[in-house]
Amino acid sequence: MQDFYIKSTITKPRPLWEQDEDVLVEDEIGIESRIIVWNDEVNTFDWVIDCFMEILQHTQIQAEQLALIIHTKGKAIVKTGPVEELRPRCDALLDRGLSAEIDGEKA
Repeated sequence: MQDFYIKSTITKPRPLWEQDEDVLVEDEIGIESRIIVWNDEVNTFDWVIDCFMEILQHTQIQAEQLALIIHTKGKAIVKTGPVEELRPRCDALLDRGLSAEIDGEKA
């Protein structure tokens, strides 16, 4: 009687820490900038929320949460992205009377 052995070709998956991963460096993705909005005693919650929804395309819930953070903490990052995309949005917020600035913009 002859014995037959089957060699398994199934390999175990590599653990996550051993798997290859792609890493983007800052040069490849550009420098992220941020629009920061500061609290003031002039603009109402409703006005700020409407501005965030219209200009930044935030949902109502996002806009409400950001308005509350700005009210309690004094400021909040409301949008991130390349400075070229943020500049017109920041200008629009300023035109509507909000205290906004771009942080991370190269001088």
